[in-house]
Amino acid sequence: MKTVRQTCEETDCLVIDGSSLKIEDVVRVARFGQRVKISEHGYKNMEKSRCFIEEIIRDRKAIYGVNTGFGQFSNVSIEQEKLEALQENLIVSHAVGVGDPLPEEVVRAILLLRANALVKGFSGIRPEVVETLIEMLNKGVHPVVPEKGSLGASGDLAPLAHIVLVMIGKGEAYFMGKKLPGKTAMERAGIPLVKLKAKEGLALINGTQAMTAIGVLAYYDAECLAKTADIIASMTIEALEGLMPAFDSKVHEVRPHPGQIAVAANLRKLLEGSEIISNASHGRVQDAYALRCIPQIHGAARDALNYVRGVLEIEINSVTDNPIIYAEDGDVISGGNFHGQPVALAMDLLGIAVAEIANLSERRLERLVNPFLNGGLPPFLSKDGGLNSGFMICQYSAASLVSENKVLAHPASVDSIPSSGNQEDHVSMGTIAARKARVIVENAQSVLAFELLGAAQAIDMRGGTPGIGSGTAYRTVRREIPFMDRDRELRLDIVKAQNLIKSGAILNEVIKVIGELN
Repeated sequence: MKTVRQTCEETDCLVIDGSSLKIEDVVRVARFGQRVKISEHGYKNMEKSRCFIEEIIRDRKAIYGVNTGFGQFSNVSIEQEKLEALQENLIVSHAVGVGDPLPEEVVRAILLLRANALVKGFSGIRPEVVETLIEMLNKGVHPVVPEKGSLGASGDLAPLAHIVLVMIGKGEAYFMGKKLPGKTAMERAGIPLVKLKAKEGLALINGTQAMTAIGVLAYYDAECLAKTADIIASMTIEALEGLMPAFDSKVHEVRPHPGQIAVAANLRKLLEGSEIISNASHGRVQDAYALRCIPQIHGAARDALNYVRGVLEIEINSVTDNPIIYAEDGDVISGGNFHGQPVALAMDLLGIAVAEIANLSERRLERLVNPFLNGGLPPFLSKDGGLNSGFMICQYSAASLVSENKVLAHPASVDSIPSSGNQEDHVSMGTIAARKARVIVENAQSVLAFELLGAAQAIDMRGGTPGIGSGTAYRTVRREIPFMDRDRELRLDIVKAQNLIKSGAILNEVIKVIGELN
């Protein structure tokens, strides 16, 4: 077998080998367009496993998915001359997704993750087929992949089938901003179509890459959001003249959950030098839970996110198709690595953790705007209440979002509906879990945007010098969004605040001044 190696002239080209991909690598490729190539080791692995598959075909051994039907049809033998038709039939019959297309960055992540799994060399696929996936990434051919229709076992069959449709000249794809027939998109990009051979269709669609792609991007945004939530919370603590003893390291050393300790340390660092807090004279001995328990609540979410990261780091470098080809051992094993349960549970946990961050943010916002709770600040942070509503409806909208999150946070992974004639009698619903988690993260970004606006307004009304970190965040907001002295079209401010959070701008500006946050 002779394969022409891909080249990538760019010095920052990501080299994939099936074992060393990082979450940050996925984001750089999916979101920021980094180019990709296959390692020499990956080529050798694929060539070895493909040679073994061809030996099996010549020897006419019965192997699932190579020369048998699929699922309930696994006991049906397929004649030698129909093996290629078997693979194409698999793709066209499984591409039954519905709903809105997945975002472009998710589709790019799917392409990368499927290629990375295949270059491990346990799938029996030809290197040139995987090169096609990489060419689609590097040249910007992005298949139209409907977001709904996957049970998460046997992997993400429907979404991945829509990817492969374009590879064989069917389906639809976006290229240079236009939605085109798949064949046309590939022709315009100069990418040859693929003629699938034995096992290759199954190797391309039997895996967890759709749920994992959505999950990686949602996790990455959630990690940024969690640190940004500490920053915004520090601003609210100042605006409400919160009590610092609750964040004393001694408190957290006697209940040493890592996340709790990390968040308390962040708050101390962010609020260092705050004259607003040091000059406060309110006479309280303790604060409400929304302030006092930030380390415990944000910290628990942080520990949950660390678990999610661990699952995803394993999954993005795993073999998740079936059967698995062990060329060196001369063995083919039908297993269940396509089952999405590890990712499903992690995505449900991600959604729950981020929903709780948003819940607490909304409660802090309520304290900022409520004249009975905000320590003497004007009602709804309005200079002329009655004529102006101020931030009244910001809390209203935030309450709507956290309520929606509570519905979305119900776990998908506890559900299962048997399929394929009861051969697939337990499924993970992992892709549903990942899609829900992504929406929860987006909602949480908006809730934090409302709190950010309210906290900046309240700091102005309170007066005084904020802490080093919280003050940096406050000034970052004020460069984009002025003080609201009378009612205006808040929608525009909200969009700016959302962008400051989603882009990581608030986090990055604070890090420049006080260093990395835990």
